[in-house]
Amino acid sequence: MKKLYKFSKAFFGCAILSAILIVFGLVGLFTRGINFGIDFKPGLIEEVRIAPTAIELTYKGTATVSVDTTATGLDVIISGTGAENETRTFSFGQNPTVGQLAQSLNSIDGLTATAVSSMEADSYGIYTDSSVSSRLNSDVPYRLYVPVVSSEVTVETIREAIPADSIAAADQVQVKELGTASNRSYQVRAGAAADTTNEQLISAITSALKNKFGKDNVAIVKTDFVGSQFSRSLVGKSILLVAATMMLIWLYATVRFHWDFALGAIIALVHDSLIMITFVTWTQTEFSTTTLAAVLTIIGYSINATVVILDRVRENIKLVNTKCFNDILNRALSDTLTRSIITTVTTLFASISLLVFTTGSINDFAKVLTVGLISGCYSSLFISSGFISLMRRHWEPGEYANHVRPRKPAAGAVPVESR
Repeated sequence: MKKLYKFSKAFFGCAILSAILIVFGLVGLFTRGINFGIDFKPGLIEEVRIAPTAIELTYKGTATVSVDTTATGLDVIISGTGAENETRTFSFGQNPTVGQLAQSLNSIDGLTATAVSSMEADSYGIYTDSSVSSRLNSDVPYRLYVPVVSSEVTVETIREAIPADSIAAADQVQVKELGTASNRSYQVRAGAAADTTNEQLISAITSALKNKFGKDNVAIVKTDFVGSQFSRSLVGKSILLVAATMMLIWLYATVRFHWDFALGAIIALVHDSLIMITFVTWTQTEFSTTTLAAVLTIIGYSINATVVILDRVRENIKLVNTKCFNDILNRALSDTLTRSIITTVTTLFASISLLVFTTGSINDFAKVLTVGLISGCYSSLFISSGFISLMRRHWEPGEYANHVRPRKPAAGAVPVESR
C-alpha cells in the first residue's frame, strides 16, 4: 500500500496563501493594470531597423521593374512594355559584398545601382523598407539597407527619439529590442485614441526616427494596426470564451461526479486563472492572444489533473472504511501524487525550453504556461480538495453503506485512521 500523506492538514494554510496571492494580484490589477498587447487595445506596432543605406536603385525605361528580397538573395522582376517578362535573381552567395551586388545589378538595362556604404560590406541579409513601394523609378531612389551593429542605437535612444507627447493622439510609446546583436531590430508600440488613424501614427513615429538617425538610415520592417472598436470586441469575446469554457467544464464535472466536486474543480480553475493574471500584472508580461492561449491551455491541463483525483476520490468513497471524509481525500491524493508530479515536471521541461530558447510572444506564452503548470498541480492537490473537504465536513458514510462492502485490509496493512 502506498504511503498515506496527510494533505488535509495543509488545506487551510494553502487556502490562506492562495487568498493572499490573489488579493496581491487584484491590487496590482487596479494599480498597475494589465499590459495589453496590440490585439487587445487600439494602437500601432511597428518594427524598425536603424542601418545605413547599402545600395540606391533607380530605373529609366519603359518597362515595369520591381525588387523583392529573400533570405538568400535579391529578385528583380521585369515586366510590361518594351521588355520580356522575367525575374532576375542575384544571390548573396554569388555576390557576397555590396560592391559585387551593385555591379551585378547594373547589368540590367536601364537600372542604375549605386553603392552608398562600404563596397566591402557584407551583402548577406540586405533588406528593404516595407513602407515604400518596391517599384523602381528615375525620380526617387529605392534603397537597400545592410545590417550593421551600432553602439549608438539602443532601446533608450529609440525611446528618447519618439517621446509619447510628440505623437498625436498617442497615449504611450513602448520600445523592445528584437533579434540578435548582428541582426537587430526594434519594436515600437504606440497606443492610440479612438480617432487616431494608422497613417497618423506611422507618419509620426517614422518622422521622429528619421529626424534622430537620418532619413536614409531608417527602414520599416512591418506594421500592424488595431482599431479601437475591434480591440474592445476582442476583449469581450476573450472573457466570454473563458467563461463559456469554465461553464462547460462545470456541466461535465457535475454530470460525472457531484455538484460539490464540480464546484471544487471550477474553483481550482478560477484560482489558476487568477494566479496567472497576478503574474502577468506584476511582471507586466504582454497579454496578447498568445498569452490567452496559455491561459486556456492551463484550464484544460488543470481540469484533467483534477478529474483524475476526483475519480479516485469517488472510488475511495466506496472502498475506504472511515467516518471522516478527509481520510478519503488523503488516500486519493496520496495514490495520485506521483502521477501529478511526473505529469507536471515532464510538461515543465517543454515550457522551460521555450522560456530559455525563444523570444517575443512565444517567450511570454512560455512564462505564463510555466506559472500555470505549477499553479495547476498545486490547486488540484490542495484548493479543489480543500473545498470538497469543507463541503463534506459533516459527511456520513451511511449513504454508501448499502452500495459496496468495505474492502478487507491486506495482510500487514495499517488501517486508515480518522482525524
